[in-house]
Amino acid sequence: MNKVINIVIAGLGGQGVIKASDIVADAAFRAGHDVKKAEVHGMSQRGGSVTTDVRFGEHVLSPMVSRGCADFLVVLEETQIEPNRPYLGPHGVLLPISAVDVLRLPSPKTANTAMIGLLSTYLDIAEPVWQAALRAAFPAKLLAMNEQAFAYGRECGSKAAT
Repeated sequence: MNKVINIVIAGLGGQGVIKASDIVADAAFRAGHDVKKAEVHGMSQRGGSVTTDVRFGEHVLSPMVSRGCADFLVVLEETQIEPNRPYLGPHGVLLPISAVDVLRLPSPKTANTAMIGLLSTYLDIAEPVWQAALRAAFPAKLLAMNEQAFAYGRECGSKAAT
């Protein structure tokens, strides 16, 4: 059976929603999966809603996650939970920004990376693969703080699982 993992990442323009989906898609690809990704920008440059869909598995036909089919809904802005909740599947997992303490992050701009760290604890992708995707996504001057945020997100995910 070809199990496809469906992820929707939602937030506002400027929060790094697209960067987060790029990292997830890259990690899944590096792990050997077929990956498809779609983006909806809307008025994102003015702080409007932004959503991205990432789908990966053995064989993925479409980049779009249908309503009621998301395995994971990662939300970087609390106001985006309800508009995107219909995408969450019956056994899907909601990962709101409140799952991490943004005051513990090295920079507020790393909240997206922390949320990807949290998401990574639910996915069967090895941590070194995630680290490679992070190194590919960020220039050297931003890498250390994003690695720290990712590690903190993983810590939050590990605590939630216990």
